[in-house]
Amino acid sequence: MDEDDAALLAAVRDGSARAFNTLIDRHQQAVRAFVRRLTRPADADDIAQETFLAAWMQAGSYKGASGGVRSWLFAIAWRKAKDDHRRRFRLWRRDAAYRDTAAEDRRATPAEDGIALEQALAELPIDQRAAIVLCLGAGFTHQEAAEVLGLPLGTVKSHVLRGRERLRGILGEQP
Repeated sequence: MDEDDAALLAAVRDGSARAFNTLIDRHQQAVRAFVRRLTRPADADDIAQETFLAAWMQAGSYKGASGGVRSWLFAIAWRKAKDDHRRRFRLWRRDAAYRDTAAEDRRATPAEDGIALEQALAELPIDQRAAIVLCLGAGFTHQEAAEVLGLPLGTVKSHVLRGRERLRGILGEQP
């Protein structure tokens, strides 16, 4: 079968979709089973599909792996599964950092104050609210907020100044 797979891959390099479909039919179940053992079952089908897409795109780079086309496909699947794992780990780490920061914010601000602030923010026009949240809540500079919002720097500064004044008025604070 290895010689036959190599012939099919040669046809794939020449652009044969039929040959590629035959390779998929032969190896799809084995690749999926391999990936399912490495990742969550819900992600295995996507990774297997990405594997075959990469195989189609990289068919010209196949140089006759020692284990044949099947080994080459499994190597692609392994790299895709590792990439998916790294991506999920980065997301998990970022979410954990966000949860820690949010927990610190909740400890620093009594719940009633947080609710009052959310309600006051909701009364601001959306542009002012976005500028306030970016500059005062997320620590963006005025320039960075201007880039994010696609507004002139002076407009962002104005939104922050006016929004802060309106918030003080809504929350009953003195300037």
